[in-house]
Amino acid sequence: MTSDSSTVRGVLGYYDSWLVFRQRYLRVPGVQAAVLIDGEVALSRAYGVADLATRATLTPSHLFHVASHSKTFTATVVHQLAEAGRLRLDDPVGQWLPDLAGSPVAAVTLRALLCHGGGVVRDGRDGDFWALHRAFPDVAGLLAVARDEGVVLPANERFKYSNIGYSLLGLVVESVTGQPYAVVVREQVVDRLGLTRTAPDHDPGLGEYATGHSALAYADERVPVEHVATGAMAAATGFVSTAEDLVRYAAAHLPGDDRLLGDDARRLMQRTEWRLDGPGPEPLAEYTLGLEVKRVGSRRLLGHGGGWPGHITRTLFDPEIGVAVSVLTNAIDGPAEPLASTLFRLVDLAADRDAPRSGQDLSRFTGRFANVWGVIDVADLAGRLVLINPVEDDPWQAPVDLVVEAEDRLRICGDRGYGSYGEPLEYTVTDGRVTALRGSSGMTWHPFEQVGSAAERGEVVRLGAPLR
Repeated sequence: MTSDSSTVRGVLGYYDSWLVFRQRYLRVPGVQAAVLIDGEVALSRAYGVADLATRATLTPSHLFHVASHSKTFTATVVHQLAEAGRLRLDDPVGQWLPDLAGSPVAAVTLRALLCHGGGVVRDGRDGDFWALHRAFPDVAGLLAVARDEGVVLPANERFKYSNIGYSLLGLVVESVTGQPYAVVVREQVVDRLGLTRTAPDHDPGLGEYATGHSALAYADERVPVEHVATGAMAAATGFVSTAEDLVRYAAAHLPGDDRLLGDDARRLMQRTEWRLDGPGPEPLAEYTLGLEVKRVGSRRLLGHGGGWPGHITRTLFDPEIGVAVSVLTNAIDGPAEPLASTLFRLVDLAADRDAPRSGQDLSRFTGRFANVWGVIDVADLAGRLVLINPVEDDPWQAPVDLVVEAEDRLRICGDRGYGSYGEPLEYTVTDGRVTALRGSSGMTWHPFEQVGSAAERGEVVRLGAPLR
């Protein structure tokens, strides 16, 4: 399903509101998000706090460790070098890294490393640097892991994600260019695109970082996680950035943009190399020569995620409509992927040609309402008025269409039969403000902020009691 940019812009208001709710509902310390449409940043917001201890407000300029996003930067530089004839994707890695001579990993091609098809060990037998028990390996340590335990499966047998493999690609970049990886990737990508809040590894002088936080899986409260550098593994996991910089970076991978790669090299980088089949008709995942592929409905989205101690991040872009979204969270259990992909689910809801439409201003009907049963949203999705439960992880699952009948009344005209199909939603307006909404099982719903304030005073819980 394709959608023009006006449709995407038509869902941004609700997407912003939905992110506000989800950040609070899921108890994520902070969420940073950006959306790019037609080459311009159309949304750049932050929700929650940068640090639970200080309660400092998170801003769009706070830096995050975006971890495996780094692989896309590394892959871009490798494709640039191939495009310039300075290496070939089918070169064995040992050709560029003589220290690997005689080891099984030396025969693995750059192509296989780019798509995680080389059968290379993920992080080595001692990966406790991920738990911050020790420092990330230096070059000598990386090469030792690659030589001694590098290949664990035959090449090209199956997809096998490898941080060691991408770290070796960083060393290849250095071997080909004669310069440090950080210098090359800055010159060829970061500076070329003017990404002023992006660096190849932890840089304390770049700006203020969002504090990473531990999970709630094993404790009632989160604790802060320290920031560290990634040593020789920067090419696989070192990058720091912001959501806004990441959507600007994603824009350089859209069709027609030649700032980083020519058309042929870009198409090659974005072609699926591995498909991980699931139980249904859609693949669980796909991987190209440097990017992850995610399917949302009929959309083929490209991008990458990043998992870091305390930060979980996700960037997705749709080459067909020129839209990119990036969501960064500062908790190790942060739901960055569903928060990002929901933008495209909302766009598909808005683009449904069979849905009822209204040509009038719908803003007087939209809002978030609550009672003892929970929360409902009346949302305008580019002219499609729907009732959505923001507590649900996926608003695509059960949207309820609404049609306007009067200045203060809507009609529920679509649901799966268990709701209040055919019944009205009636607004009470006092002094120009909506003070109540009656409908959906005939109940009264009140403005969300009013219910939240009352709940904090302990005044909401009694069933049947009017809101004071």
